[in-house]
Amino acid sequence: MRIDLNADVGEGVGDDPGVLPSVSSANIACGFHAGNPALMRSTVQLARRYWVAVGAHPGFQDLEGFGRREMRVSTAELENLVAYQIAALAGVAALEGMRLSHVKPHGALYNMAARDAGMSDAIARAVRAVDASLVLFGLSGSELVAAGERAGLRVASEVFADRGYWPNGNLAPRGTPGAVMTDIEDVARRAVGMARDHAVTSVDGSSVSVRADTICIHGDTPGAAALARAVRSALIAAGIDIASPGL
Repeated sequence: MRIDLNADVGEGVGDDPGVLPSVSSANIACGFHAGNPALMRSTVQLARRYWVAVGAHPGFQDLEGFGRREMRVSTAELENLVAYQIAALAGVAALEGMRLSHVKPHGALYNMAARDAGMSDAIARAVRAVDASLVLFGLSGSELVAAGERAGLRVASEVFADRGYWPNGNLAPRGTPGAVMTDIEDVARRAVGMARDHAVTSVDGSSVSVRADTICIHGDTPGAAALARAVRSALIAAGIDIASPGL
C-alpha cells in the first residue's frame, strides 16, 4: 500500500519546519487567505530541503477570515482566483527550480466545492487550464473529486486525521464538538484505519466509508509537528509507504 501525507503550510500560523519533515506533499497558501510572496518562497525552499512535493492551496480572498468564511462568487470569478493563485505559486516555485505537483483548495472554498458541483467544475477547469498534469485534491466522495474526474484530471481523494466527520462524510465545522482532534494516539490510529480499512468513525460513533489517497495534517492544529511524526510512524509500522501522488 502507498499513501500521501499532506499538510497545509505557508500560512504564517503553524509549525512548518516541524511538520514538513514528516509529510510528502505541502499545500502552500498563495496569498489570498494567507501568505505572501516571501513566505511562499521560503516555504518552497523548506519543502525542497525535505524532498516534499509542492502544491497550490488557493482560497477565497479573505485574509481577515483566514479563508474560512463562505463567500459567493461568480463562476468566472472563481476560475480567475484559482488560476491566479496556482500561477503565482508556480512562478515562485520556479525561482527555486521546483514544479507544482497538485492543487488543494483551502477552507470554505474546499468545503463549499465538496457540496457544489458548479463550483467544483469551475475549480477543475481552472486547474486544467493552468496545468493539466496537476493532481486535484478533494474530500473523499465529494463533488470536487467528481469534477476533477469529469475534467480529465488526476485526482486524490483526501481524508483528515485531525478533523471530525459528520455521518454523511462531510467535515464537522470548526467550533463544533469533536471537530478538531489533537490526541496523538487517536489521530495516528485514525490515519491507519482510513488508509488500511477505508473507514473513519464519525462524531456520533457511526462508521463512514472513505477512499484515502492522501491524508491531511493541518499545520495550525495544536501539536501539529508531533501529530505528523506520529501519523507517519504509524503508517510505516502498518506497512504503508508514504509518497506524493504527483510522483
